[in-house]
Amino acid sequence: MKQLDHYSNSFKKRRFPITLIGENVTNAPNVGSLFRTADAFGVEKLILCGNHIPLGRKMTKTSRSTEKVVDYEISTNSHETISSYKNQGYQIIALEITETSKPLNTYQFSNKHPIALIIGDENFGVSEGVLNLCNDIVHVEMYGQNSSMNVVHATSVTLYEITKQFL
Repeated sequence: MKQLDHYSNSFKKRRFPITLIGENVTNAPNVGSLFRTADAFGVEKLILCGNHIPLGRKMTKTSRSTEKVVDYEISTNSHETISSYKNQGYQIIALEITETSKPLNTYQFSNKHPIALIIGDENFGVSEGVLNLCNDIVHVEMYGQNSSMNVVHATSVTLYEITKQFL
């Protein structure tokens, strides 16, 4: 059996009405992986919010050149960025574990309005101020001892579920 590569696979290229907004995601390999994930799931735009977003060699090593094909921007103010998307009619959905968050596997995403998926800092998650801007909060159910997973892994799982529901 022959393994397929970038040029010989039959994946249909698509764009989904999803903007991925990272609040203070500052680990270079995570940022690079977010570019790859955004590309893989047909995300319209990646917005990285914060004052110290690493776009250097460590990031590009992990991104494998997807930063050249993913539409992205850097913003220093996550509240203003998210508020702007909310005012444009986006559903603002955070990926975070809270007292009121809903399990991802039971959440029904609406395709009537575009989605802004908010992800948070590697250590502290999505800030309370940003959570207060959100229409909804979802979390990935986990069944082991740990109560969290890497921000990119959780984002990948969530984007898979959203795009699956959009197909």
